[in-house]
Amino acid sequence: MDEIELTILMPCLNEQQTVAQCVRLARQFLEENDVCGEVLVADNGSTDNSASLAQEAGARVVNIEKRGYGNALIGGINVARGKYIIMGDCDMSYDFLHLNGFVEKLREGYPLVMGCRLDNIAPGAMPFSHRYIGVPFLSFLGRVRFHTKVRDFHCGLRGFDREKALGLGLSCGGMEFATEIIGKFALSGAEIAEIPVTLSPDGRSGKPHLRSIRDGLRHIRYIFFGNGK
Repeated sequence: MDEIELTILMPCLNEQQTVAQCVRLARQFLEENDVCGEVLVADNGSTDNSASLAQEAGARVVNIEKRGYGNALIGGINVARGKYIIMGDCDMSYDFLHLNGFVEKLREGYPLVMGCRLDNIAPGAMPFSHRYIGVPFLSFLGRVRFHTKVRDFHCGLRGFDREKALGLGLSCGGMEFATEIIGKFALSGAEIAEIPVTLSPDGRSGKPHLRSIRDGLRHIRYIFFGNGK
C-alpha cells in the first residue's frame, strides 16, 4: 500500500448543505494531481446528516466529542494518516480543487504554509468589520508577538507537516487555535510560507459558527498570555 502523503482535513459541525461538495472537490484534487491522500472529516457533534453525507462523498469521518474548532482539528491531526495536512472549512468558502500551491511549498520543506485571503475576497465573503478592522488588527498583534511576517492570521486554509505540528503541543480548543498554530511554529524557528487564496461566500444558510467579539477576545488573550482556554 502506498504511503499517504496528504490528508485534507475538514472540521465539521452541522454542514450538511456543503460538506459533500467540499469532499468531492478535495477528492477530485487528489485524483487529478496524482496525490496519494485522504479526505478526513472531523465531525464535532453534528446533529444533522453531515457525517453520513461526508462518508458517502468519499471521506473518512471521525467523531471528535470535545466541542470546539481547535478540538476538532487537534483530534483530526492526531488520527490523520498523511505526512502533510491541509486543513480548511467545509462551508464552500475555500477552493479545495486548487491546492497545488500548498503541496508544492510543503514538498519544498516549509513546515507551515498559510493561505492569505486579503487580496482575494469575493463580494459578500467577509463582513466589513472583519476585513478592515478585526483581521488586520489581530494579525498585526500576532506578527509583533510571534516575530513573523504572516499577513493573515485567520485564514482557515493552511497546510503543515503533521509530525512537526504534533511536536508543538497544540492545545487551544476554540477559534484561537488558528493563532496558536502560527505562533508555535513561528517561535520554534520554522520558516513559514504564505500563498494567496480566494475567500468565497459561505455556502450555508444557517448561523455562522464564528462569534466575532468572543472569539476575537480569545485570540487576544492567547497572543498576550498564551492561554486560549
